[in-house]
Amino acid sequence: MNPVPSPLPAAPLPASAGGGLLKRAGLAAALAALLAIAWMPALEGLPRSGQLMLAILAFAVIVWMTEALDYAVSSVVIGALMIFLLAWAPDAARPGGPAMGTAAALSLALSGFSNSAVALVAAACFIAAAMSATGLDRRIALKVLSKVDAGTNHIVIGAMATGFLLSFIVPSTTARVACLVPIMMGFILAFKVDKRSRFAGLLVITAAQTASVWNIGIKTAAAQNMVAIGFIEKQFGTGISWAEWFVAGAPFSALLSIALYFIMTRMMKPEMKEIAGGRATIRDQLQALGPMTGRQWKLLAIVLVLLGFWATEKVLHDFDTSSTTIAAIALMLLPRLGVMDWKESQRGFPWGTVLLFAVGISVGTALLKTNAAGWLAGLIVQHLGLQQAGAFTILMLLSLFLIVIHLGFASATALASTMVPIIISVLLAVQTPGINVVGMTMLLQFVVSFGFILPVNAPQNMIAYGTDTFDARDFVRTGLVITLAAAALLVIFALTYWPWMGYMTKAA
Repeated sequence: MNPVPSPLPAAPLPASAGGGLLKRAGLAAALAALLAIAWMPALEGLPRSGQLMLAILAFAVIVWMTEALDYAVSSVVIGALMIFLLAWAPDAARPGGPAMGTAAALSLALSGFSNSAVALVAAACFIAAAMSATGLDRRIALKVLSKVDAGTNHIVIGAMATGFLLSFIVPSTTARVACLVPIMMGFILAFKVDKRSRFAGLLVITAAQTASVWNIGIKTAAAQNMVAIGFIEKQFGTGISWAEWFVAGAPFSALLSIALYFIMTRMMKPEMKEIAGGRATIRDQLQALGPMTGRQWKLLAIVLVLLGFWATEKVLHDFDTSSTTIAAIALMLLPRLGVMDWKESQRGFPWGTVLLFAVGISVGTALLKTNAAGWLAGLIVQHLGLQQAGAFTILMLLSLFLIVIHLGFASATALASTMVPIIISVLLAVQTPGINVVGMTMLLQFVVSFGFILPVNAPQNMIAYGTDTFDARDFVRTGLVITLAAAALLVIFALTYWPWMGYMTKAA
């Protein structure tokens, strides 16, 4: 029997001199844009604080698009800019009054940290850490794959099924792909399949794309969804339950998953039809893990109960997603009852992601409070002729805009932080009778997860690319077709299912 090698972690991408030059140029461009907008003549209809927030928005967008600064560092810089620039401007509610000062500006810069969605994202990171610490995510992945026969197409289905199941219990896209990709690589190497074969590329790309597809259908699967929820709660005082999100998005993700399978297996058709002994190798890896440990059983029980609370929110109880998740984390960390201690939970904990998330919500909140988002929305509505446009036209035009602009972002969380407040303002500015602003915001948030085209469009794509199993052009050409399939489904759902369910317009 062939020895089973240890799964290999995804290799990091090498830094290049060209990348360093791009980052320096990006930082210079961001500073230039900041100064140019901040000190240009006053813009008509926009308070001084709003103009300063537009300057900070331009800085943030350029920094995030070019990755001129590490995301965590950029968050601190953006927070500092908000404090010391807005301090010199009057409150937007009293444009003729005195400057708001650093205390009020600090409160605005930190407003995102008090959002319940930030607590949910931090809690989700703890769940991902617990999965990694106990090895439960790897066990679940191997268990599912052990049920698949040796046919290469069936192995692809097994990888997709694993990604789907992990989307429910590992609320971090990066963590899901980071778990699944090494298993795929261990499988490839165990059978001496060429690392650069079409089969290897097919398996790894499909794993990453499946994660992105199910970010749409499952509210807790990705941090960017929490951005939208945070702004909706802040602006309208209402939320979207886990079940409501699932009913709206899961059918879309399910059909897109089917399309993904056929697109990938046709465009990257594997060289072989089956791999002899494939199931046996996966079972050997599973057997090497030994029986389920006590910690794994406890974590599985906590996560399943938590999933039950998520799914029955507003149906059987009124506990919101954030509250139940925080309670689950408390159980996970308790001595004897829990599954890990504090030190164990902090190994590789992505505090930078939490910081980016909170500051992103602060930026969006400030854009809304200083009327910068409303002013930009007015320009968009006027120039795109959306004043009297129907809900379908509005959804299609804004979706196209989000798909195009996503090409420049390496983080869907950053994209959502930048665009969701503007989207909300656009939807509030149109005069379409009965438009459902909350529902339309949710549908457009689905489009924020369409990071299918470039390896740099999402961290999970970069993990896959780091395995060196495929060329970037393979990801791009398949990603373009996946995006076209998603756009076609968007049109179909916007003409049928979503209007029937009342997500686009409210009943008269």
